Amino acid sequence: MPRVLVPLANGFEEIEAVAIIDVLRRADIEVIIGSLNESLMIEGAHGITIHADRPIAGLSADELDMIVLPGGWGNTKTLASDSGVQSLLKTMDKKGKGIGAICAAPYALAAAGVLKEGYTCYPSIENKIDVGGFRGDEASVVETDNIMTSRGPGTAVCFGLAIVKKLVGNDVYEKLRSELLADSCETR
Repeated sequence: MPRVLVPLANGFEEIEAVAIIDVLRRADIEVIIGSLNESLMIEGAHGITIHADRPIAGLSADELDMIVLPGGWGNTKTLASDSGVQSLLKTMDKKGKGIGAICAAPYALAAAGVLKEGYTCYPSIENKIDVGGFRGDEASVVETDNIMTSRGPGTAVCFGLAIVKKLVGNDVYEKLRSELLADSCETR
């Protein structure tokens, strides 16, 4: 069973985090909700609190198939400055493992030096990222090499489904897409 880490800090975008976690778990993908410290209670940008499964300290890239960063500007800035998250992103990239980011979170990938040309993000965040190849609203999900990016809260289900397709295949993706009535989802 694939294993995905979703690290959260205060200020995460709730729709993105919950939609991604929910879609992946529906596909029988193990999801670890990780906190950046010993406190497992993390407050989202709109006052919704999530209880993390565990701190990310001690997790290694070898234990994971993918790391996925939800947005929310507070969350993104914290993930971009957290040495543990940044180190994990760099190691995952060196090993060619999956890395995903939605909304503002591609900014944290750029901070780690792992964001590739050919990405999307929340409108205006591309102005804070010094990586070329912004693909705007061309698609709700953009995949370049081992990096997957998406635009924001409204694309979170499609992003989760694209991760499902990457990790467990098209059959599970199509079944789940049908069950979720997510006919408009596409990846480029």
